[in-house]
Formats: sequence, structure tokens, C-alpha cells
Amino acid sequence: MNPHADIAHGAAQAAESPLVADSVGVLHKHARSFTWASWFLPSDRRDDAALLYHLCRLIDDLADEAEDAVAARRELDLLRDELHGRRPARPLVSACLRLLDERGRQAVDQLIEGVLGDLGSVIVQDDAALLRYCYRVAGTVGLMMCPMLGVTDPRAAAYAVDLGIGMQLTNICRDVLEDAERGRVYLPATRLAAVGLTPEDLLSGRASSRGVAEVVTALLTLSQRYYASGDAGMRFIPWRTRIAILVASRVYGAIGHRLMRRGGDALAGRVIVPPAHKALSVIAGLFSSLRLALAAVRPHDDGLHAPLVGLPGVTRST
Repeated sequence: MNPHADIAHGAAQAAESPLVADSVGVLHKHARSFTWASWFLPSDRRDDAALLYHLCRLIDDLADEAEDAVAARRELDLLRDELHGRRPARPLVSACLRLLDERGRQAVDQLIEGVLGDLGSVIVQDDAALLRYCYRVAGTVGLMMCPMLGVTDPRAAAYAVDLGIGMQLTNICRDVLEDAERGRVYLPATRLAAVGLTPEDLLSGRASSRGVAEVVTALLTLSQRYYASGDAGMRFIPWRTRIAILVASRVYGAIGHRLMRRGGDALAGRVIVPPAHKALSVIAGLFSSLRLALAAVRPHDDGLHAPLVGLPGVTRST
């Protein structure tokens, strides 16, 4: 053992303690669904997860709270310079850089690209564009989390990406109304056209609930393929941290299940999962952990990544 390294590590931990406390507060305030899952992580991993969430939140806030798109791009470019050592890093960035491997750092770059794509009005043309967006703003988080969770097998990356995409598809379906009020339409224009609608119909409030529900239902069905792939990769996660990720998956997936039970009507208002139902989702996650521990790892469905080829952590489509 190297006593000097231990002293340095201890000093770094002590310096980060207020930052960790702040990050835990940010997680509890803005990510209640993920807070449920975080309690199943060992304390050190929980702190690391809070730091990474705080970084992701910072990236979102730099875009959302800027005066305009130009200012947002400037702030995100400065943050990217910190990530790549081109300027001194703020404490949060320094702490997160110690947690991320090379692929994780590439994932942060992709997350920033995804957030940049949200500046101004947003219209998504087709499924390929939607899935690339979901990869950038959520699949990347799976890549960042892998080393923090103790994952060592490189095959895990593809499954981690898929779980993030499944969650983001759920998020998009839940927030159709709120996003439209912000000038953003993530439901693909091609799918809207198939039910006689346009993105402009959503933006103006003229879209029919029935047509939107049909698109939302189809996207929630698609999300289940990505959730299932995420489940298939759970064996790569050590059991102690695996439980937390399964709980996160089930708690978040419950949003989609409730939306499906009301026929996919996303224009009827935001779906809320009551605490009692979240508790049931936690129990479902615990049982899933036992079931998946006995299941063999199946090969990744590379077709899920056909629109994503060339991005970090993505398998090449056959």
C-alpha cells in the first residue's frame, strides 16, 4: 500500500464533502424517482452517483437558464474546456473527472451535444433522430455510471445505453404537453404524419388527443424493447449495485405503465406515480434482481443500435 496515496485520497474526499452534500441535495430535489434507487447503493457509490447527477444537472441548467442560445453555447463550451483540461475545472467537474473513464468522458461530450440540440425550438423528424437524441441525453448516463457501479466487462456498455434510451422514451412520452409549451416536439414528425398530425399541431394546441395517444403508445411499446435489453445486461453489474439500477428501471418504467393504462393520452396532463406505487416498483426491482441473477446473458440485439452506429458504447449493427 502507498500511504502517501491514501493520504492524498483522504484529503480529496474531505475537500469534496461539502460538494457531495450539495450534490445529494440536488439529486433529492430534482430526481425523486432516482432517489428511491440511490438508497440501495453502498454509501460511497451513492455519493458518486449524486456527483454525476449534479454534473448532468449542471449541463441542463447551463442551457435552460442562459439568457439566450448564444449564451448557453458559450457556457457549455467553457464547461467542455474544463472537461478536457483546456481551462481550470470547477470543483464539481474535478470530482466527476476522477470518477469517469475515457468512455465516460466521451459520453459527457455527447450529453452536451444533446443539450445543445435542445436550444431553441425542437422538431424531431423520425425514429432515427429520436433515438440518437435519447442516446445523447440518457444513454450516455448509462455509460458514465458503468465504472462507478463496478462494471468491468466492456460488453455491458451496449445494455447500459439501452436502459438509458428506454427511460428517456418514457420521459418524452410523459412530457409531451410540457415540451410543446416550450416549443419542443420530440414525437417524430413521421409518426405524427401517419396519424394525420404535424409538429405544428402540437405546438399550437390543435393536436387531437387520440392521434397523440396513438403515437405515444407506439413509442412506449418501443421503449419496452430497450428496457428488456437493459435487463439482459444486469448480470454485468455487481449484485449490490445491480439492485439499485433495477429499482431505478422499475420505478421509472412505472410512469410508462400508468400512461399506457390511460390509453397513452399524454395531453391529459403529466402522469404522477404515487409513493405507494413506487414502493411496489421497488419490490418488483428486488424480485427482478433474484430472477436475473439466475438468467444467462443473452447476446445484445444490435438492431437496437442501427441508428446509433459510430457513437461511444454502441454496437455495430449487423
